[in-house]
Amino acid sequence: MATSSDSALEELGRFAVRYVKPGQTIGLGTGKAASAFIRALGESGIKVRGVPTSNASAQLGRESGIEIVTLADVKKLDADFDGADEVDPRLNLLKGFGGALVREKIVARASKRFIVLVGAEKLYPHLGARKRLPIEVVPFGREVVTREVAKLGLKASARMNEDGSEFVTDNGNPILDCAVREIRSPARLERELLAIPGVIGTGLFIGMASLVLVASTDGKPPRILKPKS
Repeated sequence: MATSSDSALEELGRFAVRYVKPGQTIGLGTGKAASAFIRALGESGIKVRGVPTSNASAQLGRESGIEIVTLADVKKLDADFDGADEVDPRLNLLKGFGGALVREKIVARASKRFIVLVGAEKLYPHLGARKRLPIEVVPFGREVVTREVAKLGLKASARMNEDGSEFVTDNGNPILDCAVREIRSPARLERELLAIPGVIGTGLFIGMASLVLVASTDGKPPRILKPKS
């Protein structure tokens, strides 16, 4: 399936702005779809405060005229707007290809609503379709985590930058990308991985999405997917 065009994501970002009200405090996600939303929000002129999930989204938020605050400044966020790398039919998510998974999960959990923006190519019959699951780890425990992950049948490798240096998150930690196939029980795998000392967070977002907005490729309005009750 072809990747959604920039114009489709920009339209998706503008559509998502309808879920924002003046005076709210919202989460600002990381990635192409989230960036399209941040730009659209800035263009709308709606005055809100934003809690960014990465240094990149903080910079884009400021450039877009959004007041940037931290979680220490607020008790609860009204909504969080972010993308995803995979979405299954139950609206479970796999995230973290951009490296902001831990901050993204913290902000999502701190929000009353978690609204996910994706292109149709991110919809899969099961998580793990793109063959990797990111986990963020404490540098001191990387070797232990790698061995423990192997006991779960997963091969983990350190994420590298294009220049050959090791990728480091905004938290100062490495990411291990675990080779996966179909993840039949994502909730169980999440528990097993988090039980390993040194694992800070995983890219599995289970039962967290309030809505998933899917970009249209034919000029129609984006689709709205809701969790099944």
